[in-house]
Amino acid sequence: MTTISSTIAATRPKAQNRVLAVTRLQFVNRWTMFYLPAIILGAILLLNMAIWYIVLASLPTGADVAHAEKGFQYTGAVFYIFIYMLVVAVQAISRTFPFALGFGVTRRNYYLGTALSFVVLALGFSVLLTVLSIIELATGGWGVGGHMFTPTYLTNASFGLRFVMYVCLFLFFLFVGSAIASVYVRWRAFGITAFFAIIALLLVGAIAIITLNHYWSAVGNWLATTGSVGLTAWLLVPAAIAAIAGFFVLRRATPRS
Repeated sequence: MTTISSTIAATRPKAQNRVLAVTRLQFVNRWTMFYLPAIILGAILLLNMAIWYIVLASLPTGADVAHAEKGFQYTGAVFYIFIYMLVVAVQAISRTFPFALGFGVTRRNYYLGTALSFVVLALGFSVLLTVLSIIELATGGWGVGGHMFTPTYLTNASFGLRFVMYVCLFLFFLFVGSAIASVYVRWRAFGITAFFAIIALLLVGAIAIITLNHYWSAVGNWLATTGSVGLTAWLLVPAAIAAIAGFFVLRRATPRS
């Protein structure tokens, strides 16, 4: 708590400094924000490399190896990091909101500072994943033809587009997490239950409308036409909605320790 209080109190005079103080506050716990996700990401990579090597070593012919390496292009292992960022966002707001307001930070400055920390986090980890994708291709899939950071839906994209896609994905999960955390801070368990109930009803309703009106072919055509880059770019829309909604929910929340 001493670190938290000194971080915020040291910049008490200026509102813009309070925003930056909140941003620094969110990065106080470097283990949760940086080190742990990087360690787990490395562990997942090593585990995948071991699996790829075992599969290739067990195959008798070159044709089988080629088929296996093609199968390695379809993986969702990297998506762990995006789900983890949703959890990070929930923890960041639910744990620091009462303390920040206790030291005179307004809800507006708190949310702006937290949002800025999420943007910095998204950019930083997007750079990391992009660099790892470059290394992965340069080494022939870590020497075993594996594709963790360049799965088939990213293989044909340039490194710049991969970076943009990663940023969109990170921002989506971070700000959805911030919306969930804002609901929890304001309404606690009842709010979270109602939130997920509403999301479930909306999803079921959308599926029902698409099914009853036979729109699935149109949805499939739209997905194919939009492509992976376009789809990840569209995630910025719900990310922005979640960010705005989270602010308006949090601005009336009561701090609780």
